[in-house]
Amino acid sequence: MNQVDPLLHRKLQEVGNLVSHLGEQVRHVSGQVAGVDTRQQQAQTELQQLRADFLAYVQQAGRASVVQRAETRIGVIKDDLDHEFGHHKTVRRTAVGMLQAFDTGLVTEETVRGVSEELMIQTPRYWLAPALVALASWAADDPTLCSRAVDEAFRRSPAHTSLLFTLVLRRQGRQDAAHRWLRHYLLAQDPAALGREFAVILEALAQGAFGPAGRELLATTLDQWQRTLLDDGAARDRQVALWRAELDSLAAPTARADHPRLAQLSPQWPQLDAILGKARAQQALLDRYRAVMEREPGPSTRLEDAVDDILDQLVGAYDTDELPLRRDLELQHAVVAHDGDMDAARRAYDARAAAFEQTLDYLTVQSASALAPETIGTSPATRRLAVAACREWLDEAQGGFTRDYRAALPPTVEARFDSTHSVAGTMFHLPPWTGSFSDGLPAMEHSLGAHWEQHAKPFLDSLAYPLRRHLLILGASVLAVLFVVGQISWPVALVVAGLLALVRGLLLQQQHTKAQALHRSAHQALQHAKRDSLQQLRAAGAELTDWYESYRTADAVDAECRAFITSLATAAPGGSPFEGRVVDHTAPAPAGTGKDSHR
Repeated sequence: MNQVDPLLHRKLQEVGNLVSHLGEQVRHVSGQVAGVDTRQQQAQTELQQLRADFLAYVQQAGRASVVQRAETRIGVIKDDLDHEFGHHKTVRRTAVGMLQAFDTGLVTEETVRGVSEELMIQTPRYWLAPALVALASWAADDPTLCSRAVDEAFRRSPAHTSLLFTLVLRRQGRQDAAHRWLRHYLLAQDPAALGREFAVILEALAQGAFGPAGRELLATTLDQWQRTLLDDGAARDRQVALWRAELDSLAAPTARADHPRLAQLSPQWPQLDAILGKARAQQALLDRYRAVMEREPGPSTRLEDAVDDILDQLVGAYDTDELPLRRDLELQHAVVAHDGDMDAARRAYDARAAAFEQTLDYLTVQSASALAPETIGTSPATRRLAVAACREWLDEAQGGFTRDYRAALPPTVEARFDSTHSVAGTMFHLPPWTGSFSDGLPAMEHSLGAHWEQHAKPFLDSLAYPLRRHLLILGASVLAVLFVVGQISWPVALVVAGLLALVRGLLLQQQHTKAQALHRSAHQALQHAKRDSLQQLRAAGAELTDWYESYRTADAVDAECRAFITSLATAAPGGSPFEGRVVDHTAPAPAGTGKDSHR
């Protein structure tokens, strides 16, 4: 028996050593697993950031590619325009130069006639070429050729030809003949389908180029057209829609950089961002059109100068055949201006697309002159009067625009937390929490804190070491050893039970100590995450306060906008929205005015 005791003692010691070694290995593996979990979470976070960066890069690269293609396309379109219509530029430059040559008498009639006939040969189908032949033959006192040339120009473009000779005759002081051409032009027009050259009529009114008789004729005609077109509710709605599109295009860009926490936490952020952008459009609208109305153009004091400017516009405007290329060119310019954002470019293009139609109704001509004068070829003076003429449509569009974004204001703004944390190598998933800022920030903080405590406690409890259970198991093991070995030898049973209790007790002590350290670490990490969540909530609340202040400031401009729109009623004198001044004809009649029109 004495020989058995040392042998049994050695075996128990070996078992104890193995158990101790196994415990060390288990702790080592547990540490490695925790490290792997931490690295996995870190890798996942970095991978998500890398994915976000990659998507941002792809989007940026895609936009850069779109811009590059648009710039290339712009070059191609300009080459096509120059190739197909570049020869028209020579004719256009010659037209006003010919009239000025008549004034100064520095060019012989033979030279003028030769140039006009050469251009007639070089530019077939272009209405201005035979018109120049008519002017040259008129100056040379050749009524037969003049009449034939006028007929050919009129055949190619009745509207352009009528306006050209109206302006030329007015420039030469032939008011009766100019009045007849103007009346002929107006009688041939359909107010629901005016040609693009009609912008010249508005320009002439703004410059006072047609004289008192012409102004009266136009005022009567345009007022009648406007009343007729406004009887159609759809026509009025189209003008309001054009101005509404203008307001939409003035919306400010995203304010996410000014409210990062609110944008991150609030489900209502997209609505708030859009509303603030639209509210800030009020100031943009006021600045843009106040500048238009406050700009006082310097009018010409000589009739010839005023008419020459209008003739430049008439003969310099691109023709209907160029419209497809011009539309494409405008779209590509919008793409470049918006850095490849096709949606924004399309919205900007759509707001100006009406100006690129082949025919426009009179109301749309007014709106286009106010909204996009460069696309229709009108001056700042004409734009000023056009804005005043469109005041009712602008007023309706601005009122509806304001009501819509105010109605879109969410009744309550919420904050939502739904996050995952790596705590002591273990993943902790916070269940979603949503709170309303309408309840007040203190109540939200209390609710969020309670939410953290409620769901962190079970997680922390799961990390607690079950010491009592292990002690019960140890006690049961000791009793089993005493019962089994005690049947052989009680001294041996006591030794074995003591060694088992000692070894296992030490292991339990070590494990319990480490579990307590892990629990404290997890508790501290969760408390830090909780404080961070509360800090984010407070930051979002402060940013929401700033947002409301910014919104109220931007929305308050609505009163100024409405006052400005009301003031437009006094911006256009007289009964006609385009009734303008009359330029005095102070200069003597130039050479060649003794020849009357042969039309």
